[in-house]
Amino acid sequence: MGDVLAALRAAGADVAPDAPLAPLTTLRVGGPARVLVGVGDEAVLGRVLAVAAAAAWPWVVIGRGSNLLVPDAGWPGVAIRLDGALRAIAVAGEEVRAGGAAALPTVAIRAAEAGLGGFAWGVAVPGSVGGAVRMNAGAHGADMADAVVSARLVRPGATSAEVVPAAALGLRYRGSDVAPDAVVTGAVLRLAPADAGTVRAEMDDIRAWRRAHQPLHAATCGSVFTNPPGDSAGRLVEAAGLKGHRVGGAAVSATHANFVETTPGARADDVLRLVEEVRAEVARTTGVELATEVVILRPPSG
Repeated sequence: MGDVLAALRAAGADVAPDAPLAPLTTLRVGGPARVLVGVGDEAVLGRVLAVAAAAAWPWVVIGRGSNLLVPDAGWPGVAIRLDGALRAIAVAGEEVRAGGAAALPTVAIRAAEAGLGGFAWGVAVPGSVGGAVRMNAGAHGADMADAVVSARLVRPGATSAEVVPAAALGLRYRGSDVAPDAVVTGAVLRLAPADAGTVRAEMDDIRAWRRAHQPLHAATCGSVFTNPPGDSAGRLVEAAGLKGHRVGGAAVSATHANFVETTPGARADDVLRLVEEVRAEVARTTGVELATEVVILRPPSG
């Protein structure tokens, strides 16, 4: 392990062995990473990925931890947090250039300040640009595919990013064709001119809707399940009588049935068991097999 840690440091990363991951996720559960690294630019990221590949250690980008469930056993490899220049946001005309670590609400606010509309929904999604591109995040009837012009991808050993046009990203409902070995380090968004005050009012309405309809007071991961075609996952879970259903320290939210809330002392296994019980009961009562939107971190097998 010492050799790998030394190689990661030599690559230019900030390195923290046996680092807790629960505080870095919005569910606040899960075990530690074998090593947590902070990366501030694309060249360092390419070297970090190469070190992990050479050591046969799995790696994962944590992002803002808002759509991630880390198992109680933790992560047996490299957990990566993007920072520094990869958090930057710049507006030029109708284009917004945002680093992979930039927070979607911050991008939405910057766009509004610049008199650009079409991205107000981003204020409702507490994730990062990189994760949002990979999963084509969205809310309130819009998603990343509506705005993305191109994305920057870094793979193991790369010294700079590959710029991939939106048409080649395969963006679809809560998914994309971004390769598993690629990290989204930034994106260019094209938005439409709009009155700044009008966009700010739209964001205020979205915030008010969230306060009224989502459990913002609790530790959650946002929507647990994707919506099946023509229906709502939350409606199906509620119709199955599962609002408030609890396993250990995890419960289906009484505010919105597509959210799982955790309490202090909860375990990731509580969340996993709860998710499986909900899926099984919804399938039994409706015949619909719900798919998870939350990313359940699982080490590679073999």
